[in-house]
Amino acid sequence: RAAPNPQPSNTRTMHIQNFDHLLEVARSQSDPQRLLLVFVGAELPDDCTPEQRANFEAGHGGALVPLMCVDKWPEQLLSFSALTEEADAFGLSWRFVLAGALSGVAGQAPSDEATTQALDQLVEQVKRGRFETLIPFDHAGLPVSMA
Repeated sequence: RAAPNPQPSNTRTMHIQNFDHLLEVARSQSDPQRLLLVFVGAELPDDCTPEQRANFEAGHGGALVPLMCVDKWPEQLLSFSALTEEADAFGLSWRFVLAGALSGVAGQAPSDEATTQALDQLVEQVKRGRFETLIPFDHAGLPVSMA
């Protein structure tokens, strides 16, 4: 089982400037793309130190946990602000959205089954703290480092 590709297939060396740029790149690919999106929140363990709690309350640290996930065709999304408006309607306090992509092959779009399987794999990756195949974006739609 191959992990979903974090970006459309020929953008491995391209620097994604923001989420809207990712949308543009995904729309320009020769094979259809499905964006795989995992919204994550942060939580602290019960046994955290006072310093960890202070950092967390200042918006730093904590363990990322998946809150919700969705797949979207790039053409379904007008912009990052449209995506966040849709996500915010669920009333969950998310910290980042982690984005990956599943590419079609030979002009054929990824199947619903393959997409569901890939999205499930990404959620499991997030639960294990594995983010290297994903691009994290903050509330402004800017990529952030998870290091």
